[in-house]
Amino acid sequence: MANMQMEKTPMPEQDPKVRAHNFEEVSQGYTAEMAINEAKRCLNCKHKPCVSGCPVNVPIPDFIAKMAEGDFAGAYEVISTTNALPGISGRVCPQENQCEAKCVRGVKGEPVSIGRLERFAADYAREHGLSNAMDKPVSNGKKVAVIGSGPASLTCAGDLAKRGYEVTIFEALHTPGGVLVYGIPEFRLPKKLVRQEISKIEALGATIDCNVVAGRSIDIKELMEDMGYSAVFIGSGAGLPTFMKLPGENLNEVYSANEFLTRVNLMGAYKYPDVDTPIRIGNKVAVVGGGNVAMDAARCALRLGAEEVSIVYRRSEEEMPARKEEVHHAKEEGIVFRFLTNPVAVKGDEEGNVTGLEVVDMELGEPDASGRRRPVAIKGSEHVLDVQTVIIAVGTSPNPLIHKSTPELATTQRGNIIADEETGATNIPGVYAGGDAVTGAATVILAMGAGKKAAQAIDEYLQKQ
Repeated sequence: MANMQMEKTPMPEQDPKVRAHNFEEVSQGYTAEMAINEAKRCLNCKHKPCVSGCPVNVPIPDFIAKMAEGDFAGAYEVISTTNALPGISGRVCPQENQCEAKCVRGVKGEPVSIGRLERFAADYAREHGLSNAMDKPVSNGKKVAVIGSGPASLTCAGDLAKRGYEVTIFEALHTPGGVLVYGIPEFRLPKKLVRQEISKIEALGATIDCNVVAGRSIDIKELMEDMGYSAVFIGSGAGLPTFMKLPGENLNEVYSANEFLTRVNLMGAYKYPDVDTPIRIGNKVAVVGGGNVAMDAARCALRLGAEEVSIVYRRSEEEMPARKEEVHHAKEEGIVFRFLTNPVAVKGDEEGNVTGLEVVDMELGEPDASGRRRPVAIKGSEHVLDVQTVIIAVGTSPNPLIHKSTPELATTQRGNIIADEETGATNIPGVYAGGDAVTGAATVILAMGAGKKAAQAIDEYLQKQ
């Protein structure tokens, strides 16, 4: 019999006052009893609407049914039929806007906590030495190059390796994982877990070649004509920072969120002085932006010792694109939210250091092209926030190196690779692309979905060669 409890089973979390000073995971996961209780809330709907909301089509009711029976290993096996990175997606996927948004239980009450259950199954499998890795397939003799090692690339590489392709992943940085390791903080996604998930793809035969910059060390033509790769998947992400062209934006202690998070996460600034990567943080920090990246940057700054961290966002809380869970956690930790506030200029001293952020108050006018009400400045409301560090978190764009080295590759004016939505095919035969390199900065699970579609399309393409 279904558990008709109206609300989700709560998940234990670190106390906000404690976690604001460490980089350990905030959400600590279900116990077995909690997982079974939550799984029993699923009605096992005949039409399975939740599956349609999942970019990688996880058989959600099937794995939850296993969970309800206490068969956690079986649940993990079901998830793994379509999802190569369940420990990751269970933590960072915006389930509330995807699978859980389709859950019938959400009509009268809260939807089933699909993400928390997926995380539990993945953690159970890892803790009990289970693996979804099949025996290394026999090679079919065809080589595929994958550029980048983020979620789109890892998913594509894993699916192709299962099909017997000799897959090589080329990663520009010294550690694989892409945005999973440089962009998402340890307290949301532990690096050890990412490494373990990647190892499962390596176990299938995929190899990872780090410190290889596509567009510099190698290019697409070289891969296909000189190195014998029959197809290429580009999953290079969107790591090029966007600035606002504010006066004073070149002052010391003005960071792009991308740079800031890369230094903190990938380069281990959060472990300083045990890791030799210091990062300078003032007592008061302003983070400009309202997305998940802004939340991550603000919460990292707080953990690195800032006394006050503010989110500066030009719209209201209702328009904020960040996950509600992340906003909630940030508020609990003491992050200050300055809504309807827009930066005008960064102020500095004679030595080039930040002394403040000039802002103007805003009010919401008529809807703009995004469908959200357009913020309009209130004349005479300018004032200066007392801050010593400014972090700009207003978006990123794809790295231009690949397009510069392969000018025939079709891109948009913003530099996004033009690729078929269903196959990832670009205008160059045998070259496919997916994830943030195509869409611009989006979610991990959408990138995984794109990688999965591309792997299928690459397989079909090469079968015809």
